[in-house]
Amino acid sequence: MQVELRAITADTVRAVCRLSLGPGQENFVAPNAVSLAQALFHPEAWYRAIYADDELAGFVMLEDQSQRADPPADPRMGLWRFMIDQRFQGRGVGRLAIAAVAQHARQQGHVQLYTSYIPGDGSPERFYLGLGFVPTGEMDGEEIVAVMPLR
Repeated sequence: MQVELRAITADTVRAVCRLSLGPGQENFVAPNAVSLAQALFHPEAWYRAIYADDELAGFVMLEDQSQRADPPADPRMGLWRFMIDQRFQGRGVGRLAIAAVAQHARQQGHVQLYTSYIPGDGSPERFYLGLGFVPTGEMDGEEIVAVMPLR
């Protein structure tokens, strides 16, 4: 299976907004339409549609602090939003998409990729830990912050 991160266009934005999560997952990630609206006001937002073998399968949005007007001395790159449509879950698409995100982060000069998640039943915690993310001990509100080395 080939997974690619592609720019969202006027022709694809509605389909990206129609992607859906599995039952019980809605409390763990904002709707794609909300994420895209937020990206309009955050210069550090980088977002793409996830395609699996040329079929729209998900959405990812990163926060790249190096893109801020006044970036911090040690800018982070974080997985801000990530979702795989319920039709593609359990098929390895998410794992391959995170690998593509990690490659993008490396190309931008980052050596770590951050994420955060809400623990609980249906949480993506096992998925992230299985990919090599490690909790940092930090909390972002109710979310556990985790980091994955990119070397």
